[in-house]
Amino acid sequence: MAKRDYYEVLGVDKNATEDQIKKAYRTIAIKYHPDRNPGNKEAEEKFKEAAEAYDVLHDPQKRQQYDTFGFNGPAGSGGFGGFNATSMNMDDIFSMFGDIFGGHAGFGGFGGGRRGPQVHRGSDLRLKVRLSLDEISHGVTKKFKVRKDITCSHCHGTGAEDGSPSETCPTCHGSGVISHTTQSIFGMMQTQGVCPTCDGEGHIIKNKCHHCHGTGVEKGEEVVEIKIPAGVAEGMIINVPGKGNAGQHKGVNGDIQVFVEEEENDTFIRDDNNLIYNLLLDFPTAALGGEVEIPTIEGTRLKVKMEPGTQPGKTLRLRGKGLPAVQGYGRGNGDLVVNVSVYIPKELSREEKAAIEQFRQSDNFKGDAATKRSIFQKFKNYFS
Repeated sequence: MAKRDYYEVLGVDKNATEDQIKKAYRTIAIKYHPDRNPGNKEAEEKFKEAAEAYDVLHDPQKRQQYDTFGFNGPAGSGGFGGFNATSMNMDDIFSMFGDIFGGHAGFGGFGGGRRGPQVHRGSDLRLKVRLSLDEISHGVTKKFKVRKDITCSHCHGTGAEDGSPSETCPTCHGSGVISHTTQSIFGMMQTQGVCPTCDGEGHIIKNKCHHCHGTGVEKGEEVVEIKIPAGVAEGMIINVPGKGNAGQHKGVNGDIQVFVEEEENDTFIRDDNNLIYNLLLDFPTAALGGEVEIPTIEGTRLKVKMEPGTQPGKTLRLRGKGLPAVQGYGRGNGDLVVNVSVYIPKELSREEKAAIEQFRQSDNFKGDAATKRSIFQKFKNYFS
């Protein structure tokens, strides 16, 4: 849905106090709470929209930025400080604003928090990959030997010795959570928290695996193949789901985050998806014209015709001969931009000097007034 003004979302005016904003948010959140509206996508979107509005308006600094700049503030378009409710799940929102409902779980008889035993998630790993311009142009698959947590080879991830069964947690009775009901100004409030006895798993391992000490994971190595798409750039992060550390007790694996570094290239300079090539043209070809060969990132050479009288500083643009856009971040290829410079030799033979001395006397080689003004203006713009 299209973004609406945050004050309009909460139904308050721009002079609303913090308490008024908090009360308005709670009213809307209760109305559109997912437990009251099961399976209602529209209610879920309005619930998230209200959470995003409250995140900005209850924070004085974010609110001032929003009042001054709107959605296009210093923190970026939409979602200040990286908050974007539409991309978050309900547990994330409850964990951020649990105090609004009296705790993480939700409010009243609505259990807006975790449901059922906890599933452990392994931690993420970070890798760096250094790529050549050729690899960036075509994309490449890299192999890494990664040291990480893997599933225990002895208990196969259960954490129990010799397959011995676990016992239902006597504290939470297998739910993984414990509930508390308290009286507040809004009425009876129910909160939930992770069971301290079983750490949210719902069961207890009595006979722990001696190899992994009951965790279900051990240190190991794995060769991971990571596909790098064409067109990536320095500083980009590629997320590889499920290849990070193993989760305890057959939990969910973490991810690998691959940070891209780019090697310098001897032939081309990169400018976004464009490539810049500096062509050093010999004086006779600049004066008389002729064909030159331009290298490409594909390894081929393109023949380009230079017009007679080509001036230093001339720019040629070869469409579509640059780098491809990363999938999902644009279309097609950039251009190959050719900057022309003219080579002037530092040392000349006697015959070469004599020939050039003849040219010196020619008015045609002195340049007309228009050309001189053009060159002067280029230097003036450069140094201004």
